[in-house]
Amino acid sequence: MKTRVIIMGAAGRDFHNFNSFFRSREEYEVVAFTATQIPNIEGRVYPPQLSGPLYPGGIPIFSEEELPRLIKEKGIHQVVFAYSDVSHQEVMHKASTVVASGADFKLLGPSATCLKAKVPVVSVCAVRTGVGKSQTTRKVCDIIKNRGYRVVAVRHPMPYGDLTKQVCQRFAEHSDLDRYQCTIEEREEYAPHIERKTIVYAGIDYQVILEEAQKEADVILWDGGNNDFPFYTSDLQIVLVDPLRPGHEVRYYPGEANLKMADCIIINKMDSATPMDIEEVKSNITINNSRATVIEATSPISCDDPALVRGKRVLVIEDGPTLTHGEMGYGAGVVMSKNLGAAELVDPRPYAKGSIREVFRKFPHIGPLLPAMGYSDHQIQELKETIEETPCDLVVIGTPIDLRKVMELSRPSVRITYELQEIGKPDLEEVLTKIFTKLRERRSTT
Repeated sequence: MKTRVIIMGAAGRDFHNFNSFFRSREEYEVVAFTATQIPNIEGRVYPPQLSGPLYPGGIPIFSEEELPRLIKEKGIHQVVFAYSDVSHQEVMHKASTVVASGADFKLLGPSATCLKAKVPVVSVCAVRTGVGKSQTTRKVCDIIKNRGYRVVAVRHPMPYGDLTKQVCQRFAEHSDLDRYQCTIEEREEYAPHIERKTIVYAGIDYQVILEEAQKEADVILWDGGNNDFPFYTSDLQIVLVDPLRPGHEVRYYPGEANLKMADCIIINKMDSATPMDIEEVKSNITINNSRATVIEATSPISCDDPALVRGKRVLVIEDGPTLTHGEMGYGAGVVMSKNLGAAELVDPRPYAKGSIREVFRKFPHIGPLLPAMGYSDHQIQELKETIEETPCDLVVIGTPIDLRKVMELSRPSVRITYELQEIGKPDLEEVLTKIFTKLRERRSTT
């Protein structure tokens, strides 16, 4: 008898776990996916073009709220948890629901799901969303290219559109973002690489992506999402921790697993955290992974027109996922606005439209700032309407992408940017020596 399985996910790790572990195994039958975290992804079907010959009709995707009913009605034996940035307590709440409904609860680790590349892989992961992965991946890519090697970034998946068109996507020009009809969340991750002339791959089938990416790369840079662990076996795993959220490095899944697996741990935001919080993070690193190389770093922020901010009533827009399931109460835009003497942070909540209003309801910890949610054209329009309705003098854009390239704003605006800056030694140049040695050895044998 086949083992009947449901995979709990959020349109990312769940699809990869299916592709890499379940798709060709006749002893399993994946009956359904459930979806959460991301709006409007349930009610779809994982299409037969991706599910393979064992699933000619594809696999339905349901809301996670239906999980207990599905387990009982469909005779489910196992439920596989496959999404990220969830507290340990919440994971066990999910497990309790599954067990109480009559099924086993399961987690798949790297040995079951990581794919092996033909070229060295450097991964950048984190213990929570919003720690500073993006600026770290950019710094790592710059170092590798400055050594004369080709690097291709492979981004953790964000397939929110037509799944049949997102099997393997390659981004080399800004026009590719429009061609693939990318959401704000996708643009935030891809555009900074494109601006630095780094090719980016993403999509759904990461074996197909790997085969294409390694054709044009000496090194693959795994650009992680949330606090998930890599889809590819890493020769060097870099993991960021956040002293502004001390203790979170050991209280969230799978962030704690990343902490324990890391070859290099970067303590970011050293200039913003208190000494007590930094010491707590360092203590947890020592307890959980004393073999890792530890780098101390900051993410200095800058503004493209700082004189505009002083004395203004500003609407600050921050990275959406960092504020929502990342649980941060503010970001670089708020910090810079206060540093530059803004007169007031205008609260957008009374003016929020549609799904943006629902985001504030679901995440009440978000204060007087606007999360840049944009998982669909409709939500992007609601975001724009919220911006336009909020009475402010200036819009402060603290998102990884310049929102002015996505929507036209009627009010004056400034953009906040940030880069990784290591403090002293060791630094990323030293940590990457292992990779450069491997590359030299490969060249000497070819």
